Amino acid sequence: MHIVTNAAKDDPQLHVRGMELLLHFQQALTTARDLPAIIAIVSKAARELAGADGATFVVRDGDHCHYAGEDAVAPLWQGARCPIEQCIAGWAMLHRETVVIEDIYADARVPAEVYRPTFVTSLAIAPIRRAKPVGAIGAYWATRQRPTELQLRLLQALADATAIAMDRAAQWADLEARLAARTEQLAAVNRELESFSYAVSHDLRAPLRAIGGFSQILREDHAAQLGDGTRHLDRISAATARMNQLLEDLLTLSTMSRGELVHAPFDVAALAREIVGELRRDQPAWRGEVVIADALPARGDARLVRVVLDSLLRNAWTFSAPRADARIEVGARDGAWFVQDNGVGFDAARATKLFVPFQRMHLAGEFPGNGVGLAIAHRIVLRHGGRIWADSKPGEGATFWFTLG
Repeated sequence: MHIVTNAAKDDPQLHVRGMELLLHFQQALTTARDLPAIIAIVSKAARELAGADGATFVVRDGDHCHYAGEDAVAPLWQGARCPIEQCIAGWAMLHRETVVIEDIYADARVPAEVYRPTFVTSLAIAPIRRAKPVGAIGAYWATRQRPTELQLRLLQALADATAIAMDRAAQWADLEARLAARTEQLAAVNRELESFSYAVSHDLRAPLRAIGGFSQILREDHAAQLGDGTRHLDRISAATARMNQLLEDLLTLSTMSRGELVHAPFDVAALAREIVGELRRDQPAWRGEVVIADALPARGDARLVRVVLDSLLRNAWTFSAPRADARIEVGARDGAWFVQDNGVGFDAARATKLFVPFQRMHLAGEFPGNGVGLAIAHRIVLRHGGRIWADSKPGEGATFWFTLG
């Protein structure tokens, strides 16, 4: 709606309406993150605030004017470029002042042959950032008239707000570019670290196999000569096995960030029952109770989420083993899945170390494991856009939660 007309220049309601609309468009500009969004808002705003038949947004491009946007009853010069000294928008920018022309055919500054194919008869153009203009906003009328003082004030206020919005958009674009560059640097570093971990883990397995193999040969062929020295071979074999497991875990950790995720519906409860069945077969001495919800629907890469559940259930299995009344529960609450146990627990103040590779809450001699399983689970959950965390107190068990984004 045209809010200001020459027929009612002094109507107080039009002043109020004009200020309300200006505030509305200024608020809209605060959300604009790039130049196209600013152009769309300002072109519409200029036409409504000036009560015009058309409006255009001109961007200074070196020594040229680029008519980057418009809002009009008929096409004007959308996309056109012209030398800054050969158009009236350029004049407004070069002279850093608002231009008002009642009759474009009676003003020498206006190239009449450019305007003749259009509907324009009168116009007003305000520079964007008067100290050092970066563009201009123009309002046009099909019939001859002179804009009111209120129309011109609103147009210039819009131009001033536009200058601020353009500066903010430029800062935002610079921030996004720097963030993208930093993200790519971090991604490159991560790729290098993963490649290094994979190469080291893979290349070290061959000499470990040799150490293990020759230790076994010594034990089988020379046990009599070695006597009590076989104890040293046992230590070598045990250390080799631990090192081999560490390398296996490193290989797994390095591959968790590779490959495409396959998103599909699956049941967390079904996966949990499979894993518990395997644990009962592998560790029949554990006689505790496991409670699993009937169904826990989810969506994600079931193959990888199974790795998460396996790590959490094995943790719960291990740390609840000392209790005669060991109990594990698998369920969901408030959009997150959980694995809860009544085991030895840990100090929640140290929970930030849980998902760091090779960090342990307990001494190596107390419980088996090397602190990599939770790091792998953490990486898988992050790949799904989710999060994983834990609640615990020493002696009161632990609850591990995770979401899948």
